[in-house]
Amino acid sequence: MAPTSLTARFQQSVTPASLRAYLAEFISTFFYVFAVVGSAMASRKLLPDAAADPSSLVIVAIANAFALSSAVYIAANASGGHVNPAVTFGMAVGGHINVPTALFYWISQLLASVMASIFLKVTTVGQHVPTFTIAEEMTGFGASLLEGVMTFGLVYTVYAAGDPRRSSLGAIGPVAVGLMAGANVLAAGPFSGGSMNPACAFGSAVIAGKFKNQAVYWVGPLIGASVAGLLYDNVVFPAQAPDSVRRGVSEGVGV
Repeated sequence: MAPTSLTARFQQSVTPASLRAYLAEFISTFFYVFAVVGSAMASRKLLPDAAADPSSLVIVAIANAFALSSAVYIAANASGGHVNPAVTFGMAVGGHINVPTALFYWISQLLASVMASIFLKVTTVGQHVPTFTIAEEMTGFGASLLEGVMTFGLVYTVYAAGDPRRSSLGAIGPVAVGLMAGANVLAAGPFSGGSMNPACAFGSAVIAGKFKNQAVYWVGPLIGASVAGLLYDNVVFPAQAPDSVRRGVSEGVGV
């Protein structure tokens, strides 16, 4: 019974629609990483001491917000616009996609991130590709917690923006996701780098050849994404809410 079920799930993951979804994830993740890593490279090119200049943080935060909003929007109809292995993991834990599909999403996202970093390295004539790093005063555990909390906020926003039970949000949903990402970068960029995206951290690390503290950008975001999805689906907005709760929400009663 189990092998048959696994085979069926795998077959669902290689349909033409699924292949289009993987391509959509690749394209959107490529341009997201290109904008985020590229903005960091541009700020270092233009500013004498980008690491100590607050304007470089603003540049990266704005690029993150704009790029993520656009990337989610262009991929939403084809793949759901995850653009992030942590989002995919949260969706898999919540049962919104099956495990084989999630693994193919990860492959698409990681490959896109590596390709975007290679493209930046080649086209900028060997300029250093920056990696996500934690501040000297931060511990790996503290940075992982910080990344986890930020990713929780990001994935919770993704769930809320894509909830079919809400009124149609159109382009506002992706904008909300991007704004959350940009705000998180402004809040935590100097401490943990403000990644919230294992693929983005992985791609730049591969090209730069620096994997120090790479676990921070996987463990924290994956746990934060899982908690966000489970909390949204099972506690805050459960699929089958009691009639009294539904009436309270519809009448504007509550928090």
